[in-house]
Amino acid sequence: MHRDATEPAERERREDAPDDALLVARARDGDEDSFEELVHRHSPALLSLATRMLGDRAEAEDAVQDAFVGAWRRLPEFRGQASFRTWMYRIVTNQSLNHLRARHPATSLEAVREPAAPEHEASPERLAESNAAMRDLAEAMADLSPEQRACWVLRDLHDMSYDEIADAVGVGRQAVRGRIFRARRHLTAAMEAWR
Repeated sequence: MHRDATEPAERERREDAPDDALLVARARDGDEDSFEELVHRHSPALLSLATRMLGDRAEAEDAVQDAFVGAWRRLPEFRGQASFRTWMYRIVTNQSLNHLRARHPATSLEAVREPAAPEHEASPERLAESNAAMRDLAEAMADLSPEQRACWVLRDLHDMSYDEIADAVGVGRQAVRGRIFRARRHLTAAMEAWR
């Protein structure tokens, strides 16, 4: 039988926590603590998104920080047609795309890393093979357009719906589907040797 290992006080705090809409309303009225709670809530997922898109943790941290600073400034413009989460995904995606477009095309991307195998299971051959596969995947991802990479990361790594991705990247649902299709086709062809 699975037991919830969360402490009762922590569960109670989570259940009593205000929802994003209430925190946004409070933050709009100048409540910095409410905005800080939104930052705390959404930073891990947004940092994961930016890291996967940019392949560099420090650059991703900068992109997320810039996104939250921009969101704080533009909070009066937020009308709530999409969720705060989707709005922030759009801002972070745009920040990441701007970083990618500013890069030189030959920049390597190591966005998807395989967890390190426990030492007792990691043979030199296995490690070399894993490193080669990750290097090939990074090169294949670097060949994607920034827009394709953004849509693929949001769908396949963050499990967002096509509609959420369309909201996040600011294009139509069909454009999202096309970008994901082309990204998957390219990655599948590039990784064929590893199947």
